[in-house]
Amino acid sequence: MDEIYYKPGLNILLYIVTCGIWGAVWSYKTHDDLQKYNGEGLGAIFGLVIGLLAGVVIMFTVPMEIARMYEREGRQSPVHTIDGLWFLLPIAGLFIWYFKTQDALNDFWLSKGSRPAQ
Repeated sequence: MDEIYYKPGLNILLYIVTCGIWGAVWSYKTHDDLQKYNGEGLGAIFGLVIGLLAGVVIMFTVPMEIARMYEREGRQSPVHTIDGLWFLLPIAGLFIWYFKTQDALNDFWLSKGSRPAQ
C-alpha cells in the first residue's frame, strides 16, 4: 500500500472509485505518519474523525504539520497553513492543494529514505 500512497494520480483515481473512502485512508495514514515523525500533532484517529466531520479543516492542519516537519529538519517547507485557503477555489483548488501537499510529503519522505516505521 505504501507504493500507492506516494502516487497522486492513483490516489485521486482511488478516491473517485471508492466514493471518497480512500480520502479517509489517506487522511488517517498522513496524520499517523506526521505524528510519528513530529512527536506531536493530531494523530491518525483524530485526523480521520476531523476529516470525516469537517474535511476543510484537514486542508489547514496537514500543511501546518508538514511545515513543522520540514522546520524540524532545518529545511524550508513548500507548503504552509495558509495553503488551506485553496478550498475557496471550487474543485480546481482541491486538486492544487492535494498535489502541493502530496508533493511536499513525497519529497520529504524520499529525502529521508522512507516514511516512519509502521
